[in-house]
Amino acid sequence: MKHSYIIIDDDPHSVLKTKAIADGFRELQYLGTAGNYETALDLILEVNPTIVFLEINPIDPSTNLSLQLINELYRYLKTVPKIIITTNNTELALEAIKYEVFDYFIKPINVSGFRKALLKFEKATAFSAEPIKIATPVITPQPPTVLHEIDGSEEESQIAAAPEVSDQEITEVVLPEPELQDIMKDTAAVPAKDVSLDETKSKEEKPLIICVKSYGDYRFIEAKDICYLQADNNSTDIHLYNGEMITAFKTLKHFEGVLTSPFVRIHNSYIVNIDYVSRIHTGNAVCYIKNTTIKLPFSKSYKENVDSIINSITTGNYLEI
Repeated sequence: MKHSYIIIDDDPHSVLKTKAIADGFRELQYLGTAGNYETALDLILEVNPTIVFLEINPIDPSTNLSLQLINELYRYLKTVPKIIITTNNTELALEAIKYEVFDYFIKPINVSGFRKALLKFEKATAFSAEPIKIATPVITPQPPTVLHEIDGSEEESQIAAAPEVSDQEITEVVLPEPELQDIMKDTAAVPAKDVSLDETKSKEEKPLIICVKSYGDYRFIEAKDICYLQADNNSTDIHLYNGEMITAFKTLKHFEGVLTSPFVRIHNSYIVNIDYVSRIHTGNAVCYIKNTTIKLPFSKSYKENVDSIINSITTGNYLEI
């Protein structure tokens, strides 16, 4: 069983060290990292990890990383992740016990201590998987009961015991011509429903809608309205044609994997919508966005992608002067 986890620490070297050790355990799944209070809170609420490795003695005090983050989680979550403190301050680690944290590591973290904490976690979260046996009653089918009205009283009888009706007892009923025509009209076959084009419209023909979800807030965006996407640590800023910017708590690499044409990665920090590119200056290595003064840089590693943008724009109804 996979246990998801995130790392909250403002020290990049410490993050790499913790992740390197965690990568040695196949039952752990990495979901991301955060370096300050606000980003950490957003990341936890977004990905809902099973385990959080939390540094409470940050290098930069302005990041506000502290035990207060745990109190904040109880405001929003019914089930708070298991918190494992990672710090070089022994006093703070002991203080964390009052917050009912699952465990703590005194840096530098070692594999042995990590393994013990993981085994302790699996033991604490284990539960019995033995199925509950429920006796199933055996039901014997009975013939249906009908009621016959005889002289104003009701008499029960079984269908199986009902006498057969002879052909001589069947009386032919002849309806007048007008009534027969009405019945024929009522029982005429209903024509098949005419399926409209909208109902048969394929998924590919409909515009792609992107939902940015945060704290129960569902923000729906049409992909065609996005000019470009910009990386911001573990989140991505989505810039729309109307100048609005929306932050999604997913990495730019995530969007690169789910978005197809006309979206093209041109830089480690940028994905651009080809439909909004008005100019490409290969000498200065920048792309210009239509009806704005925005210039997006592109890097040499994505030069082939930029060439594909040029080829896409120059294909079809195109005139070069």
